[in-house]
Amino acid sequence: MALVSDAGTPAVSDPGEVIVRRAIERGIPVVALPGPSAVLAALSVSGLSTRRFAFEGFLPRRGAVRRRLLEELAQERRTLVFFEAPHRIQETLEDMYALWGDRRAALVRELTKVHEEVLRGRLGELLQELKERPRRGEMVLVVEGWQGKATSPGDVPGEAADLAEEVRAEMAAGKTKKEAIAAVAKRRRVPKRLVYEAALSIRGPSDP
Repeated sequence: MALVSDAGTPAVSDPGEVIVRRAIERGIPVVALPGPSAVLAALSVSGLSTRRFAFEGFLPRRGAVRRRLLEELAQERRTLVFFEAPHRIQETLEDMYALWGDRRAALVRELTKVHEEVLRGRLGELLQELKERPRRGEMVLVVEGWQGKATSPGDVPGEAADLAEEVRAEMAAGKTKKEAIAAVAKRRRVPKRLVYEAALSIRGPSDP
């Protein structure tokens, strides 16, 4: 079956998104015949929402800079689209999983080429798949936007206090405040910024 449009790319801000999602749910292969844009082609076969999306290009190569940008995007509700190199894709997925939690995603590889492949699942599942069988080639990573409701720890009754208490426990076990915040954020699958804000009242050895 072919889904054709005489105005723009089918399935992008288009009811065709529903057809693509239903086909994926039934195990039917979905292939894009794109124009010049790998972004729209990957988005249209991802199975994720195409109503609103943001293209972020290539993430920074340096890990610390990349993680800061991902923290800034943690509460972006639009579907996020990235380009990534094969030798950095595992690190990128690890950072996203740690900072964003186990969101739905699609890794689209080698678009329009002989070895075109679409891997769909949760970030953790994609990471495990690539660890077991590394992939090469040009990659587009599509990740669902933030689905939460709270914008800060204070928006959820007791949340800030709970996060702060967990940070205290980690510090009591010997971690620095920075290490404790990172550990809690990873375990709770929330952005580190939220844990940091919750832990502002806690003074560590490196605090002024």
